[in-house]
Amino acid sequence: MDALEARFEETIAADQRIEPRDWMPVAYRRTLIRQIAQHAHSEIIGMQPEGNWILRAPSLRRKAILLAKVQDEAGHGMYLYAAAETLGVDREELTEKLIESKQRYSSIFNYPALSFADIGVIGWLVDGAAICNQVPLCRCSYGPYARAMIRICKEESFHQRQGYELLLAMVHGTDTQREMVQESTNRWWWPSLMMFGPPDGDSPNTQQSMAWGIKRHTNDELRQRFVDMTVPQATALGITLPDPDLRWNEERQAHDYTQPDWDEFKAVLSGSGPCNAQRLAHRRRAHENGAWVREAAGAYAEKQAARAARTEAVA
Repeated sequence: MDALEARFEETIAADQRIEPRDWMPVAYRRTLIRQIAQHAHSEIIGMQPEGNWILRAPSLRRKAILLAKVQDEAGHGMYLYAAAETLGVDREELTEKLIESKQRYSSIFNYPALSFADIGVIGWLVDGAAICNQVPLCRCSYGPYARAMIRICKEESFHQRQGYELLLAMVHGTDTQREMVQESTNRWWWPSLMMFGPPDGDSPNTQQSMAWGIKRHTNDELRQRFVDMTVPQATALGITLPDPDLRWNEERQAHDYTQPDWDEFKAVLSGSGPCNAQRLAHRRRAHENGAWVREAAGAYAEKQAARAARTEAVA
């Protein structure tokens, strides 16, 4: 065991990848399962607020764009569940834990999308925050997770551009459309800042995850990067971010900003957000309604395996 642990530590120190067949500490495996499962759940639950607008999108082009994006999110969830399975867990087990509230997903998806402007702002702010969070994961020390993130980040980057393009169209439209964009930004700004997790001082897992190379930056570092990236984009859109204390700090070469309401963040995580119950009820219903598909796929796989076994026996 000492030799295996030493090999693991050497691999991490050399900034190389841990692969599924490599020995790894139980705590490292457990941390990865928790993080990848939460990420996968977030992609699947995240389909709901946008999927609800597909039939109400104002044009065929907007419907097609939104449909493609929601479809991408489903694929991201599948990639991530597959990555989690390399750690010895089953996606059925992870799904059960999600719908029984034993595992979490990103707090951002417990807020409602109230107008079509929200679709653009979600693409701009939520997917923008996701990119800040996820690009460093392409260098995660666990190989299957890092490789899954490469494609996911490319698609998330496209989603962010789609959202921004929609907002550009709206802010160059009518006064009502510009007001919609501003109102939506006011609602989504603070939850977007919460996406990076609690402040570093209240984040018990960050330091160990960084020591293992699972994370590359702290929550506060990523949040600052997101703020600095977003301010000039808001200026280009001609809208105001809802923080009166947001300003450039010449000494730090970064923006000062107000911390979000961390009590609200804790409440949403504990299940008291605006849409927590709705999101899980919808996911539970979808899982139950899809039982026949899983049963049919299992029966077909058994039939194919039996046929292959008979063919091999004859040969």
